Amino acid sequence: MALVNKNLGKNAKIKRGSRMGRGQRKQFFFWAIACLVLISIGEIPAMAAEYPSKSIALYIPYTAGGSTDLVTRPLAEAARKYLGQPVICENKPGGGATVALSLLVNKPPDGYTIGLITSAAATSWHMGKLDFNPMESFSYIMHFGRYMYGIVVRSDAQWKTLPELIQYIKENPQKLSYATSGVGIPGHLAMEELIALTGIKCSHVPYKGTAEINSALLGGHVDFMSDASGWTPLVDSGNFRILATWGYQRTARYPNAPTVKELGYDVAIPGPLGIVAPKGTPKPVVKKLHDSFQKAMDDPDFQAALKKFDMEKVYKNSADYEIFSREDYARLEKIINKLGLRQK
Repeated sequence: MALVNKNLGKNAKIKRGSRMGRGQRKQFFFWAIACLVLISIGEIPAMAAEYPSKSIALYIPYTAGGSTDLVTRPLAEAARKYLGQPVICENKPGGGATVALSLLVNKPPDGYTIGLITSAAATSWHMGKLDFNPMESFSYIMHFGRYMYGIVVRSDAQWKTLPELIQYIKENPQKLSYATSGVGIPGHLAMEELIALTGIKCSHVPYKGTAEINSALLGGHVDFMSDASGWTPLVDSGNFRILATWGYQRTARYPNAPTVKELGYDVAIPGPLGIVAPKGTPKPVVKKLHDSFQKAMDDPDFQAALKKFDMEKVYKNSADYEIFSREDYARLEKIINKLGLRQK
């Protein structure tokens, strides 16, 4: 920096009251820009070394008590050990898991506000329900899990299998209703694909999260649900019955439950879950977050929470996670267009 100042003084020295010549102006602007570049380069490592100097807010796009909430909290607590600052989980439900992202996209890209993202964001964008593109609005930090989705009824329901339920709906169109965690979330989108394949007609009732859906199904306000695995405790207790899962293979927890795909309906849900920050978050900050949350994935409390809801631990680093997300983004666009769900 001393060299820059010396040259700047030598080349830009002007007598008081005189005007700069064209050559002098060019030299002045050159050295001014050089100073700014050197200053900015020097600040990035310093910022990374100091980060984080305060607590970090982590937005969860679903209500408290659901599978996403209960899995994320131990992960955030474990990450605290490596970040040196608390990670405060804040539930921001609604909008088919997009309200949290709508708030996050307007936050400063400084690493102090981050959030969870699911494929529901890309779905909502393709449906014309968002004013920001999730692929262009966030810095992707890390993929850490995969949801298990299923179709679930009360244990006293007359349907013992998914084909029985589908046959009943065919014979009684618009009589039954099903619940999801919101319009455009994977459970809703998969159900719409199944409806299109089978020609059945039933009503969709969106809720803000799994806890609300469980209460609605228990109370008889809806007839079945298509949602992530927040229903597992009620299946295990005998209150609910699982008819099928939306995965590519049967789960270890419910080996007797067939997948929708193996029953002859070509529909499945990848169910990705990861962490993002506002676009433009400095790379050293993204790396710090990534490294801390990656280490946190080995925490026994986090792994126990995954097991409780039969969610799979799936790790992807920042670069691989963005590549995967772009591929899933393109896949979802094709589905939305095929089903005619894009808003005019």
